Amino acid sequence: MQPLCDLRGLWLLLLSWFLLLFEVARAGRPVFSCPAACLCASNILSCSKQQLPNVPHSLPRYTALLDLSHNNLSRLRAEWTPTHLPYLHSLLLSHNHLNFISSEAFSPVPKLRYLDLSSNQLRTLDESLFSGLQSLEVLLLYNNHIMAVDRSAFEDVAQLQKLYLSQNQISRFPLELVRLPKLTLLDLSSNKLKSLPLSDLQKLPAWVKNGLYLHNNPLECNCELYQLFAHWQHRQLSPVVDFQEDLHCVRAKKLQSVFNLNCSEYKERAWEAHLGDTLTIHCDTKQQEMTKVWVTPSNERVLDVVANSTVRVFENGSLHFQRVQVEDEGVYTCYAMGEAFNETLSVELKVYNFTQHGHHDTLNTAYTTLVGCILSVVLVLIYLYLTPCRCWCRGVEKPSSHQGDSLSSSMLSTTPNHDPMAGGDKDDGFDRRVAFLEPAGPGQDQNGKLKPGNTLPVPEATGKGQRRMSDPESVSSVFSDTPIVV
Repeated sequence: MQPLCDLRGLWLLLLSWFLLLFEVARAGRPVFSCPAACLCASNILSCSKQQLPNVPHSLPRYTALLDLSHNNLSRLRAEWTPTHLPYLHSLLLSHNHLNFISSEAFSPVPKLRYLDLSSNQLRTLDESLFSGLQSLEVLLLYNNHIMAVDRSAFEDVAQLQKLYLSQNQISRFPLELVRLPKLTLLDLSSNKLKSLPLSDLQKLPAWVKNGLYLHNNPLECNCELYQLFAHWQHRQLSPVVDFQEDLHCVRAKKLQSVFNLNCSEYKERAWEAHLGDTLTIHCDTKQQEMTKVWVTPSNERVLDVVANSTVRVFENGSLHFQRVQVEDEGVYTCYAMGEAFNETLSVELKVYNFTQHGHHDTLNTAYTTLVGCILSVVLVLIYLYLTPCRCWCRGVEKPSSHQGDSLSSSMLSTTPNHDPMAGGDKDDGFDRRVAFLEPAGPGQDQNGKLKPGNTLPVPEATGKGQRRMSDPESVSSVFSDTPIVV
């Protein structure tokens, strides 16, 4: 009997130890069973296609992937799960009837990286809706009824890389989304976009434009839109290469291909610089974090740091000119090497052989010509209107005779010279007289008379006729206006 008692005591001891370990384990980590409507495999819970009106309660804390797609969920409140799920990285809620999501609905899942909300009935993305998901990388929102996207809905979602918003009713291009630091794919196809911020889109790096899908939108036709997509086609970017036939625009309520617009042909623009400028040329690749090598027009590799050189390559692969010289002009080639593919880019640099800001005393040729013309006009006007008029002596013009006026120049009388030092009868020392002579033809009764107010003592000349002042219509009037002292 003694051995039997010893054996029974040993079993009781082992059972006590087992119960103690079970209680310790239970105190350290609550034990949850798999929900009845779900299929559990390790840390994966699949609850899809169960017609669930609500999320099952008592979800295991260690859940990493939760599939609730193809159910009848209509609202996702802040308390949709009473259990904090710190290990959940993927949440699938597609093909439900969701029309409301609380701004605090994602507080229990702070480590979420993949969220699928596609094929629901969402109409707006409210303020700060996804702001708590700082680890979110992929977000699917296609095939909803979204009409408005709040500008702060994706605030602080710095890790977001792919965002699918196609097949909605968005009419405003959400420019704030393309500025997310790590976003490489933004699908806005099949929406209600009528216009695009073209100048802002042209400035985006190629790795962002390579994932920006805009096909099947009722865009307004214009040549700026054509230039944008023609540039993407030249760079062989995926949104144009893969969906060229779906890039339409609307003109006169009719759809037509963007590439059939009657616009000038696209030409890649060269970089321009002036002598002495500082210039940085980027190797605009379609993929980030590629190894880049620059080659000069003379087929020489540009090194990162070169002594006594004005050209170098930065750490990000950009080509930098400290002071642009004339000999820097030409075509530079960037060879980019990445994990997925390699890329070659050619950039032309034109250098103008003068500084952009010259000396102040240097005048442009056109400006000098303009100033010269203005001065010439001013001088002509001064001559015509400000010169003292000596023609006040003119009276009423007389009709010309049938035989015509004489075209002879006025002649000075042959008055003998006077010596101002010699004595004479007059007090002024010598005799000053002015005479104008113009032969008179027959029938010119009045041309030989002096004008009233201009009677001068003119001596008679034998055989020459009477001397008179020049007629106003004579071609010599320019000279006869000024008296000549003899």
